[in-house]
Amino acid sequence: MTLKSYIQDLLYRYDCVIVPGFGGFIANKVGAVIEGNTIYPPSKRISFNAQLNHNDGLFVNHVASIENITFNEANEKVADTVNEWKQQLASQALTIDGLGTLTTNSENQLVFEPNAKVNFDRNAFGFSSVSGLTKISEEEVITSKVVELHTSVEEKKEHAIGVGNFLKYAAGAAILVAGYIGVNKYNENTQLQELAKERDAIEQKIQKATFVINDQLPTVSLNVAKEYNQIHIIAGAFELEKNAEKKIKQLKRKGYNDAKIIGKNQWGLTQVSIGSYANKEAAEEAIETIRKEVSTDAWILVNQ
Repeated sequence: MTLKSYIQDLLYRYDCVIVPGFGGFIANKVGAVIEGNTIYPPSKRISFNAQLNHNDGLFVNHVASIENITFNEANEKVADTVNEWKQQLASQALTIDGLGTLTTNSENQLVFEPNAKVNFDRNAFGFSSVSGLTKISEEEVITSKVVELHTSVEEKKEHAIGVGNFLKYAAGAAILVAGYIGVNKYNENTQLQELAKERDAIEQKIQKATFVINDQLPTVSLNVAKEYNQIHIIAGAFELEKNAEKKIKQLKRKGYNDAKIIGKNQWGLTQVSIGSYANKEAAEEAIETIRKEVSTDAWILVNQ
């Protein structure tokens, strides 16, 4: 496996993967979309931010774990690979399989074109786009020939026969309408059954997959008390603590009174949390507003 594939692996589990010295790949949730006669399932759209390039440890730790090397060795390997990528981008595009393509524009800025065919939303595994759906139009009606009825005394017999024929025609029309609706209902149920089969088949494959490759590491048992609100939305990580304090004041002026320092990571950077949450679903719901009002670079940190 290459460093490019490691980015893709992590994006299935995290909303932000930072390659130190290069940039961050951010997964943004997108709801289901209907375009014409095609329904597209919920997904995560990948974006790239070159300014988000500090070392938060996630990517380097993953490389060290997968390749069974030390953290320092993994850090050097990432730095060497980033230099190769930058040299390539100076003259040509850089394609990251499963993610998209990076190019350098005339202003020497990186431009990212995501691969829309890959869905990083684990909750949408097994769903694919559904096309060819048809809607029964209210204007589609079944007409029958109108039989003129005569009410003269001389034609009472013909009147009785006419009424009988009319009732037969009406009954036939009702059967046709019921059959028409039944066929459409059958087609709809068939489409749903095919979609369910496809989802089950993919889920069986997913259950066999694992992101942890290195099974030879010793198991360490720790007695840790269960803590709550261990999921944070991070506004930034700062080398100087006074800069972190400034950030907190800015956030509180905007109404984010829960902003606080949650400590330093293993590289000595002071992390500022906008808010803490008991589950990831609540954090994902909140981060959409935060990225609009505060910073598009905000990301979710899960303390495990």
